[in-house]
Amino acid sequence: MAVEYSTLPRVADELTTLAAFLEWQRATLARKCEGLTIDEMRRRSAPPSTLSLLGLVRHMADVERGWFRRTLAQEDVPARYSSDADPDGDFDNVDAADVDEAFAAWRDECDRAREIVAAHALDDVGVQRTGRTASLRWILVHMIEEYSRHNGHADLLRERIDGAVGY
Repeated sequence: MAVEYSTLPRVADELTTLAAFLEWQRATLARKCEGLTIDEMRRRSAPPSTLSLLGLVRHMADVERGWFRRTLAQEDVPARYSSDADPDGDFDNVDAADVDEAFAAWRDECDRAREIVAAHALDDVGVQRTGRTASLRWILVHMIEEYSRHNGHADLLRERIDGAVGY
């Protein structure tokens, strides 16, 4: 996922632009986690929050799966880490979670999302479990927003862990 901000297209069609920004956001999350130990990945932000970098990776795997597979592609797949009975399982259940498994799951969900995006037009509409509809365009914008918000969290978490900032 080596994507640099300087390589984002400045003049391109809408789908190419949105997909490129989403890839950059995905790459940013991966960069924020590079070089950390298992314990550092599991380290919580500040009580009572259960936020951790590992939790963010697990959360984004669930978010990718929810929007692209369940909503847009209408695949009948459950969330990986959370459930109706444990809605914050992606964040809460990291103490014994496998970091490599979480990254593999996240990357798998990103790969599947890319396949789904390639098979759809921006105006194609998916249906959430709640019955609400969303176009691929809306989903891509929302995913960029979702990663942006959580990458801000990742910035703070990483700075707290080892002082690393701004990359």
